[in-house]
Amino acid sequence: MTRKTVDTLIVGAVIITLDAGRRILMDGALAIKGDRIAAVGPRRAVESAYDAPEIIDGRRFVITPGFINGHIHITGDPLTRGYLPDDLDCDFVEKLNTWVIPRYHAHTAEDEGLSAQLAAVNMLHSGTTSFVEAGTILHMDEVVEGLRSTGIRGRVGIWVEGQAYDRMEDQARLNAEEIGKLEDEIVRFPADADTLISAWPLLVGHSTNSDEVWKAAKALADQHGLGISAHMSPYKADPDWFLATYGQRPIEHLAEIGVLGGNVSLTHVAHIDAREQALLAETGTNVTLCPLAALKGAFGLSAVGRFPEMAAAGINIMLGTDGYDNDIMLLTSLMSAFHKDVRQDIKMFPAHEVLEMITVNGAKAMGLESEIGSLEVGKRADFVCHDTDRPEWRPLLNAVHQLVWAADGRSVHSVWVNGVRVIDAYQATLIDEEELCAKAQKAGEAIMQRTGLPFISPWPVIA
Repeated sequence: MTRKTVDTLIVGAVIITLDAGRRILMDGALAIKGDRIAAVGPRRAVESAYDAPEIIDGRRFVITPGFINGHIHITGDPLTRGYLPDDLDCDFVEKLNTWVIPRYHAHTAEDEGLSAQLAAVNMLHSGTTSFVEAGTILHMDEVVEGLRSTGIRGRVGIWVEGQAYDRMEDQARLNAEEIGKLEDEIVRFPADADTLISAWPLLVGHSTNSDEVWKAAKALADQHGLGISAHMSPYKADPDWFLATYGQRPIEHLAEIGVLGGNVSLTHVAHIDAREQALLAETGTNVTLCPLAALKGAFGLSAVGRFPEMAAAGINIMLGTDGYDNDIMLLTSLMSAFHKDVRQDIKMFPAHEVLEMITVNGAKAMGLESEIGSLEVGKRADFVCHDTDRPEWRPLLNAVHQLVWAADGRSVHSVWVNGVRVIDAYQATLIDEEELCAKAQKAGEAIMQRTGLPFISPWPVIA
């Protein structure tokens, strides 16, 4: 048999494929040619069929598909992380208006580009190769340029708020302006098979957009094969507003105006009822849970959350980091442990199910299930090499359980996106991390100074 030549062979690794059979190869090999996976299988079979100029000894690695972060704020939060007190005595609206939104608006265009780079490198270091941004970008050109410099795959969107709360405001004019933003971004940053960073008609969600803006976003997504993501119902405030305004709960209203579906993802959805859950299932709408944000933000998931019921109903669930720690590996154990405890059911969301949430489920929600999310021949070469020569990985007895319950992003040795090695031996290959961190420190300090927000600490901080 004639041996084929590929670019890279990684041999001897434990490979968690997430393929249809969910195979785990204890002595596996992965062959990469260009931006695609040419072969994945038992080491002997792959080695006998392929040659490569680069052969990597993978015996120290567990290889997984690249992880998918279903909801992240890549601007606003990365350059101001840790500043916001976690015990503010205020409601959700006051927190947003006083502490959250001013930080976003204090960013310059250059700041947002830098913030996007920082978030991307942070994600890559913990194995995330693809993400969906939260729709809170103010300066798209600089953000897209910053992201492209890192090699990550992502879907981003301009900040769109098309709801006139004041009766004196011209709703028709506002609709036209915000719909124009959606139309403009998908023309300027189009999605195609080979583009890593492209625009989706993302919406902030909650009560921030009129029906006309929602319907325009859905029409654009349907026409161009894109997706929509929006925040909804983290707190009771969203259902209360929709009931007062439309006489319907949020998801009931979105279903009535025809904007739910398989290319739509709603984030948080903590405060939904059984009817709303049924509508999500009927329409194939995806749901993103941000476990750390929910717990830190006191959403009340333990009292009202329906995620086990959603999973049982067949709703596609993925995970997101929101505006907090970008290491999505930490969320897998948090997701599993929280629901086990809340429902007092040890069977709730076992390790293999939460691993699916950050791989195959995320790929489905992004409309990229034929391209990413699993290690299969013909799919994009997006994968992560986890270093098992570390205390948290030894002894290695069950790779999936070890990945979820013991490991985190610190053991990510190398990462490939689209066949390009973007992290190698714990270092980014496409961007100067030392320079990035130095710029981030200066920018963060300047942003907080511009906001005028006080620094609050329960302990004395001495300069």
